[in-house]
Amino acid sequence: MHTAALFDASKLPFDAGLMAAGLREWVETESPTHDRAAVNRMMDIAARDLAILGADIQRIPGSQGCGDCVKARFPHQNRDRPGILILGHMDTVHPVGTTAHFGWREEDGRCYGPGVLDMKGGNFLSLEAIGQLRRAGYETPLPVTVLFTGDEETGSPSTRALIEAEAARHRYVLVPEPGRRNGGVVTGRYAIARFDIETHGRPSHAGLRLSEGASAIREMAHQILAIESLSDDEAGFSVGVVQGGQWANCVATTCQAKALVSATTDEKLAEASARMAGLRPAGDNVHVNVTPDIVRPVWKTNDACWSLYHHAARLAGGLGFDIPHQDSGGGSDGNFTGAMGIATLDGLGACGDEPHTLNEHILTESLAQRGKLMAALLATLDGSV
Repeated sequence: MHTAALFDASKLPFDAGLMAAGLREWVETESPTHDRAAVNRMMDIAARDLAILGADIQRIPGSQGCGDCVKARFPHQNRDRPGILILGHMDTVHPVGTTAHFGWREEDGRCYGPGVLDMKGGNFLSLEAIGQLRRAGYETPLPVTVLFTGDEETGSPSTRALIEAEAARHRYVLVPEPGRRNGGVVTGRYAIARFDIETHGRPSHAGLRLSEGASAIREMAHQILAIESLSDDEAGFSVGVVQGGQWANCVATTCQAKALVSATTDEKLAEASARMAGLRPAGDNVHVNVTPDIVRPVWKTNDACWSLYHHAARLAGGLGFDIPHQDSGGGSDGNFTGAMGIATLDGLGACGDEPHTLNEHILTESLAQRGKLMAALLATLDGSV
């Protein structure tokens, strides 16, 4: 076996074109969070590819209607020593059928497709990094575990406890969420809170006795404007789902919405949550109910995270590129591990742009570039960082 002291990631034969060819199957296997069967089809493929690399696979059944998780542990002489956890999610926001009008394509140095950036590209390059090391005969100083989950896009309601329990057994957590637009990585994340909102009105026949009704949809429209007007530089308010009414000729009795709030600090999150709880009806004969839902904690960078970042930055510099750091919105499962105080580095995945849209893409060459960085981290993190 080669040793970490002699490791040079630039010598490993990463090929972005071949990596893109392998990634295509992952992207074409659509896996929206709310489709458990679809997520599990993606987990089948991930489990197969991890097993081919030599991992011991544990399939963890999903709960709360969510898909399964895949945990993979690689052979190591110090198997039970706290090691490195690669943490990623396989669910996407794109419904099954998206590939019919937004399928995989490679064009002008980019790869397009649902979930290619967030975050199948990063997950795939992580497996390629492990494979490159194993094929080259490098023994990582610490044992490596991969955990793929299937509900991150909805706030990880069924997997938070699993993520935190697994992370607690490790020294480092590497999260291959998308790289930043400037090629950087994430060393801290804002808090994320979700809220369910319901408005109640008074029904009437919309064509015959309109004035006798009080529309829950109209009230929700007022609430949406009020909620989103609360956004500032330290807290963002957004309503992303609205459902109400059944018939055009009926004044709607109920309307439901889901809101997401991001905040830079715990204090700002508490203020934002109080504002949401304080929403009051804008109209007469209507009611507004706000129910707190899932929360991702603020992740503030600590000394362990800084040391991990600076180590990664030195490795990236040796490979010929920079990885500036930033705190980020958006939320990820790194919120949980970073908030636990575990050395966490996020944003290690492929670089690209327009996640969660029908123009989502990665820069093809970033698969190899970031794959080398991931390999370098796995080969050099020894517990002293």
